[in-house]
Amino acid sequence: MKKNFLHSLAAISIVTFACGVDCEASNPLITGSNAPYGTLPFSTLQGADYEEGILEGIKLQNQEIDAICNQRSVPTFENTIVALDRTGDVLTRSLSALSNIEHATGDTVLMNTMARLTPVLSEHQTNIMLNERLWDRIKQVYERRGEDTSLTPEDLRLIEKTYRSFVHSGANLQGEDREKFRKLSAELSNLNIAFSQNVTNAMKEQDRRMWLKESDLTGIPESIKSAYRAAAAEALAEEGKADDPSLYLVTIFRPSYGPFMTYSDRRDLREKLYKLYGGTNTSGEFNNEQILKDIANVRLEIARLMGKKNYAEYALEETMAGTPETVMSFLEDLRAAYTEPMRKEIQEIEEYARAQEGPDFTIQPWDYSYWSDKLKNERYSFNDEDLKPYFELNRTIDGVFGLATKLYGYKFKEVSNIDKYHQDVRVYEVYKKDGELLGILYADFFYRPGKAPGAWMTEYRAERKDDEGNKVLPLISIVCNFSKPVGKDPVLLTADEVETFLHEFGHALHGLSSEAKYESLSGTNVDHDFVELFSQFNENFLTEKEYLDGFARHYKTGKKIPAELLNNFIKSSQYGAAYSTMRQLGFGYLDMAYHTITEPLRASADVENFEITAIEPVKIFEAVPGTNTSSSFGHIFSGGYAAGYYGYKWSEELDADAFKAFKENGIFDKATAARFLKMLQSGDTKDPMELYVEFRGKKPTVDALLERDGIKK
Repeated sequence: MKKNFLHSLAAISIVTFACGVDCEASNPLITGSNAPYGTLPFSTLQGADYEEGILEGIKLQNQEIDAICNQRSVPTFENTIVALDRTGDVLTRSLSALSNIEHATGDTVLMNTMARLTPVLSEHQTNIMLNERLWDRIKQVYERRGEDTSLTPEDLRLIEKTYRSFVHSGANLQGEDREKFRKLSAELSNLNIAFSQNVTNAMKEQDRRMWLKESDLTGIPESIKSAYRAAAAEALAEEGKADDPSLYLVTIFRPSYGPFMTYSDRRDLREKLYKLYGGTNTSGEFNNEQILKDIANVRLEIARLMGKKNYAEYALEETMAGTPETVMSFLEDLRAAYTEPMRKEIQEIEEYARAQEGPDFTIQPWDYSYWSDKLKNERYSFNDEDLKPYFELNRTIDGVFGLATKLYGYKFKEVSNIDKYHQDVRVYEVYKKDGELLGILYADFFYRPGKAPGAWMTEYRAERKDDEGNKVLPLISIVCNFSKPVGKDPVLLTADEVETFLHEFGHALHGLSSEAKYESLSGTNVDHDFVELFSQFNENFLTEKEYLDGFARHYKTGKKIPAELLNNFIKSSQYGAAYSTMRQLGFGYLDMAYHTITEPLRASADVENFEITAIEPVKIFEAVPGTNTSSSFGHIFSGGYAAGYYGYKWSEELDADAFKAFKENGIFDKATAARFLKMLQSGDTKDPMELYVEFRGKKPTVDALLERDGIKK
């Protein structure tokens, strides 16, 4: 999720690009758009427009900041802090457009543009944060903030966040240290983008996929087979080859990889695909191992420069957790609670498999999804495929959006008069219950070659109030990678995909609902360990009959999910919770291991061994040679979650506790929903724990999470 440029550590940079007046005048990234609601006219934008907009945006923001610094008047909240928050509109608009479209399309021209612009953007951000005249004015306002009785709590929050952001970005450094910080920031941003683009490119490598015959697909449901057949036809067409109806294509993209690992009877092929997936970015042209070591080392240098012993200590200053010790204590508490239940789960699955495979069978990581699914099916008479007929995409869109209608009274209207960057994208006007327009939502559901894997929410424009106090409408986007329809067949989603949709929609609601005055404090511009509360909260509704009955209908018969199937699904939702948690803890431990180093990683350091040691306390299976998570771990090496991956579990504690309030009062209780909506609307205008206590009446505990997962009765 994109942050306001001034307050983002994920900086980018640029080279000189000549642009005359005529091209500027025709570039809506610079001039602003005449399209409805100021949305971007994507179909008219060329690759050069993004670069031009960013370069012009840098020039304009420099002029705006010079104007702040050159004032003779005494620094005040309005002429310094607010003025700074208002700078950079052209740059923010252009950078948001470039980074979002590049990620959603994988366009080579835009990827090259992003790589080319990264150094200058990084330098520009560093120049702002190390501008001594600007910093002097900010300090003066900060130091006198208690003297101005006209300042609101939100005003004071902006002063404090701006001050802390500048301190965190080196503003207090002196002499050579300032230049060293500048150099390290530029180096880090280049490494981040190189890591990210290597991940994207490696996912498209031809040796990261399997060409199979139908005889290789025993156990695979027909709907998945059809998707593999369609993928093969598409890939052959792209390569200029004639279609071969006997070929099927399985890739390491999640919509392809996940079903194969769950359903394929071919253990040898599951093992092969697992190693292809786990070996991503570990060798060859897109090897990330040296890059990730360089990233960890540069971050350590930055932390030392800022007087911290490790990067986690530096990064966690701006979070709810606050310190590495708090994070590790939190992770350790979860490890202690979930280790034995996880071991019991694995033992049960292995014993079940041995009954069919023989007493010498030992479960391996490529076996877990396959055998756990079979045991789940037997124990609960439930198969993930059983629910797919009830989650037809269009009805599911109505159901997911309908959750916001039931809770907050929001209405969604699909429109065709707003331009979009790809024909698959759908665009919606979102209205409050009183009919006021809340914002615009773009929804990009389907996988396509080149598109980054996974799912995410982002924004093309954040909510704020303009100089006249009028609301600037947020332009929000959610992106998924669902399988495209094959022929005239409907798109049917798995429960996991519906959960993903609900998750990203929760982030979207956070951006759409914002009622902040200042962009830096709006929407998702909150602590990393708080932001996931609003996405993960939505996931709770997936096991609620009252909610599912409102939209989940069989795409042929129109019938609701049968009570027995729904009950089995609900009971099975706790199945594997301990395994899932320990897997997440593994990511958290690994993240903290890289970011609590106190000495640089040597060039000769073995990434596999480092990872093995890091996750030993929460190990599920023995390491598989030639594979690791680190080399493609974009969240922490290029995605803004460095020393922050624990935030997913931290937010789970919050979301489970929050949803317990709804369970106590009714899942669509208006009063409870109104209190939760207040948190959604508040952005970062108040301390997150204060917001939570206002909603819940008390601080959260882990009890609700343990109860939801069946660990605590």
